[in-house]
Amino acid sequence: MDNSHSKIAVVIPAYNVADTIVKVITGIPKSVEAIIVVNDASKDDTVEKVKSVKDPRVTLINHTKNRGVGGAMLSGYSYALGLGVDIVVKLDGDDQMDVKFIPTLIEPIEKCEAEYTKGNRFLHSVALKKMPIGRKISNLGLTFLSKIASGYWNIFDPANGYTAISTSKLVSLDPKNIAHSYFFETSMLCELRKLDAVVMDISMPAIYQSERSSVKVPREIVVFSTNLISRIIDRVFTRYFLYDFTAVSLYIIIGTLLCLFGGIWGLVKWSEASQAGIPATTGTVLIAVLPIILGFQLLIQAISLDISDIPTKVQTSRLINDDLMSGYIKDLVTNNQVTIA
Repeated sequence: MDNSHSKIAVVIPAYNVADTIVKVITGIPKSVEAIIVVNDASKDDTVEKVKSVKDPRVTLINHTKNRGVGGAMLSGYSYALGLGVDIVVKLDGDDQMDVKFIPTLIEPIEKCEAEYTKGNRFLHSVALKKMPIGRKISNLGLTFLSKIASGYWNIFDPANGYTAISTSKLVSLDPKNIAHSYFFETSMLCELRKLDAVVMDISMPAIYQSERSSVKVPREIVVFSTNLISRIIDRVFTRYFLYDFTAVSLYIIIGTLLCLFGGIWGLVKWSEASQAGIPATTGTVLIAVLPIILGFQLLIQAISLDISDIPTKVQTSRLINDDLMSGYIKDLVTNNQVTIA
C-alpha cells in the first residue's frame, strides 16, 4: 500500500458523549479523509454537538435504537467501505484515546506489515502505572482467555478499542459474526483469525477521565465469559477438525481421551478403595496417573503448535463473503433503523 495514496476514515461510536465529542472530532488530523460519527441513540444532546462542528468530512449516522458499540461500529464500517477508503480507524467519542496516535496505528498497515492494529496500554510503562488496579487484573484474565479464543497468542489488552483495519480485510468479514456488545473487539480478533489476518499491538496510553463508565461490569463479565467459551470451542473445532486435520487435532483427541480415562479410572478406584477400607495398590494408582500426565503433555504440545501458527505475513489475496459488510448499512437504512446526515 502506497503511503501517499492511502485514504483514511475514522469511525466514532457515540453514546451520551456530548461533553467530549466536539473535542474528539476537531482534534482529528487533516490527513483523515472522512469522519463518520455513529450516534447510538444517545439520550443527551450528542447529535446537536456533532452538527455544530462545521467540518465537511463529518457524516452523522443516527441509530433509531441503541445497538451497542459493536452495532455502531458495523454501521460505521459499512458506510466507510462505500467511500472507497483504504484504512478505517476506530476512535471512541469519550476522549480516552489520543488522536495523535492515529498515524502510529495506520503506519504498519500502509507498510503492509499488518492488516489490523490495536492499542496496547500494557506496553506503555508510564500509562500502565496510572491504570486502575481493577482494570489491570481484569485485563490479565481477559487477555489469556482471548488468546485461546482468537488464536492470537502474540497480542495483549484485547479489549482495547483503539484500532485500525485495512478495508481489503474488513470487506471479508461477515457482520453476523461480530458482537454488538462490549465483546466487539474480541469478536473482531476471532473473526480476523479465521481470515489469517496479521494483527499488531501498538504501544499507547489510555486517558482516564473522571466520568463514570456506562459499562455494567457484572453483566459484561457474564457476556464475556459465555462468549469466550463459545469462541474457544468454535475456533478449535473449525480450525482443527472441520477445515483441517493436523498433528494438533491428533494431540487434542488423544490427550483428552487419556486425561478422561485417567481421571475416571482414578475416581472409580478411589471410591472402591474407600468403601472397602483398603488402600489402592501402586499399579492401580499408576494406571490413573500415567495417562493423565501423558495426556497433559500432548495437550501442551498442541497449544505449543497452535502458538507457533500465528499469521505473520500479509496475504495479497482476499476472501470476500459476498460483500456482506458493505451491504450492512443499506439494509439498516431500508428498514428505517438508521438515518444518515
